[in-house]
Amino acid sequence: MENLLTFSITVFTGFFAITNPISNMTVFLSLTQGADEMTKRDINKRANIIAFIIVTVFILLGKFIFELFNISIPAFKITGGILIFYIGFEMLQSKQSNVKNIKHIHIDENIAVSPLAIPILAGPGTIVTAMNFVSDVSTIQIILVIAIFGSMSLLTYITFRMSKYIVKIVGYNVISVIGKIMGLIIAIIGTGMIIEGIKISFNLMA
Repeated sequence: MENLLTFSITVFTGFFAITNPISNMTVFLSLTQGADEMTKRDINKRANIIAFIIVTVFILLGKFIFELFNISIPAFKITGGILIFYIGFEMLQSKQSNVKNIKHIHIDENIAVSPLAIPILAGPGTIVTAMNFVSDVSTIQIILVIAIFGSMSLLTYITFRMSKYIVKIVGYNVISVIGKIMGLIIAIIGTGMIIEGIKISFNLMA
């Protein structure tokens, strides 16, 4: 029982660090700028549900999927890193992308799926972390990992849902500054993923 508790704490800590709902809130606000409240709620709900499904599928079938499509973790990290870098770069440039200006967003085909669900909420780091947690563990531990990530998805949903109240308290100017800082951080994270993928590809890991 104590081992399961320690395992659960480790998994929760790992998921919280990699998903970081507070930081991702600024990404959500930036990407949904200009959308009405109903659209924001739909994007929030769909993005978290899709992210949960994606991670759960990889937890259960990850190794099989990678082998079936001949996908390597380095390639996955490099591609995810490029996507994340692009998102961060746009935030730094303060560009009003097409996604942000669409009044009637086609949620299933746009930001709810990409980039929010993947790679922001269920990116390479999250998927690889989840797969590492379930390698050579019992069925109960696999169920725990899925449940804990489900709780993280719920926490992220609540954080995104409360984002407008946080904005009222903090103010748009501060959110704008935070958004730019997060853009830089996200771009750096994306670059780090690319570098890590290259290192793994060429066996350069220390």
